Amino acid sequence: MKDHFLLDPEITFLNFGSFGACPKPIFEKYISFQRELEASPVQFILKTGLNYLNESRKQLAHFIDCSDKDLVFVQNPSYAVNAIVKSLNLNENHEVLSTDLEYGACDRIWNFYSKQKGFTYIRQHINLPIQSKEQFLEDFWKGFSDKTKVVFISQITSVTGIILPVKEIVDEAKKRGLITFVDGAHVPGHIPLSIRDLNADYYTGACHKWMMTPKGSSFMYVREELQDELDPLIVSWGYDADFPSDSQFFDYHQFNGTRDFSAYLTIPESIRFMNENKWNEKIEHCKDRTRFWLNDICSALGSVPNAPITNQFYGMLGSIPIRCQNAQSLKNLLFDTYKIEIPVMEQNGRSFVRFSYHPLNSEQDLARLKEVLIELKQKQLIDGASGE
Repeated sequence: MKDHFLLDPEITFLNFGSFGACPKPIFEKYISFQRELEASPVQFILKTGLNYLNESRKQLAHFIDCSDKDLVFVQNPSYAVNAIVKSLNLNENHEVLSTDLEYGACDRIWNFYSKQKGFTYIRQHINLPIQSKEQFLEDFWKGFSDKTKVVFISQITSVTGIILPVKEIVDEAKKRGLITFVDGAHVPGHIPLSIRDLNADYYTGACHKWMMTPKGSSFMYVREELQDELDPLIVSWGYDADFPSDSQFFDYHQFNGTRDFSAYLTIPESIRFMNENKWNEKIEHCKDRTRFWLNDICSALGSVPNAPITNQFYGMLGSIPIRCQNAQSLKNLLFDTYKIEIPVMEQNGRSFVRFSYHPLNSEQDLARLKEVLIELKQKQLIDGASGE
């Protein structure tokens, strides 16, 4: 599959999770939309492009199983989290329950608004390695109190690459009368997603990661009865619109000024590409190989995985606990010296090397990573580690 992508062939690319990568057919469709935009900017931005946008929204809604009326496109999940958190009616009497495994940008968003509004953001400690789903749920709900109003949780964690039992979390939160917000940045095109079945109040996900669309293509889902409570993050022509659509939600949040929204329009091409290339079969193979290599490399380094290496906890991301002097320096070393593009991240005082096994990857890519990490261990630049 590497020939379908524009990636530098000299680089061992094991970081699909950060910004994805765009196959040539999807990228060419993207460029064709941009050319159409430049050929007739006014008609594209105000008319034809909106028709494309609506079709793209319908196909995405079908792909993630929800109503297209409950979706708008945003450039990234952080935008959606900002828009939603800013509008939530929270004050000093409230707590937001999350985990200490969340994406750093989202932690920063919650911390920023907690200072403005006075609520408390609870990063509930999760014991690593996770022993079972039941243990995770027990750890999580220890953070609940009579002040808890919102639950915010990643469906797949960024640093540790763990699939969390969000369905169970959402179901229990509903019983407790809580607002539910799921960060699914890594989910679409990675593991099956039915927003209808999940039944969260708010959900955001990226299409430019595992769905492989161009950068800056994500979505924000809001349950229908909550949409009128969501203020626009950017007030523009959609507010008190001269020509309103049938959806205030769409008007407030979709059109917020002049911009190239071509990346949003490539969703149908992404879905076509995946269907033509039997993507479900390919990613199941990748998940199997991710689990194999996670176990193999952890064993070679003497590391303890963050969770049981099963399909319950792992998809196409594997995160290896390590000890090192400086995570950023190690990341730079892996790229500059060995031409391996891979994130080395820190969270809660621990360091992790997170790899992805995507259909464009080969066994040689992971064998190369293992070889280099063993070499670095022999040079005493890294060592294995447990999760805690």
